Amino acid sequence: MALTREFKETVKARLDQDPAFRAALLSDAVELLLEGDLETGKSVLRDFINATIGFERLAEKVDMPAKSLMRMFGPKGNPRADNLFNVIRQLQESSGIHLAVAAA
Repeated sequence: MALTREFKETVKARLDQDPAFRAALLSDAVELLLEGDLETGKSVLRDFINATIGFERLAEKVDMPAKSLMRMFGPKGNPRADNLFNVIRQLQESSGIHLAVAAA
């Protein structure tokens, strides 16, 4: 099911206005990736990127073509670890969010 424009705008507005929601969404995306749910994790990261920095600006920051980044986070994308961690590092930096890993 495709997301509607209204839904995307609602998420973007909430991310712009609510730093806790922004931090939780990025944290959830990374947690999903660490748990092995690559598809959902990529999807959440794609939504986060679209609603915050955008693929064009992110591409400049990570020195990759925007289309490559879009493919990487698409349904058939299979990001390499170095590219994925570079993107996550940049998303943390650009959003002012610092994620930490803790053993449970």
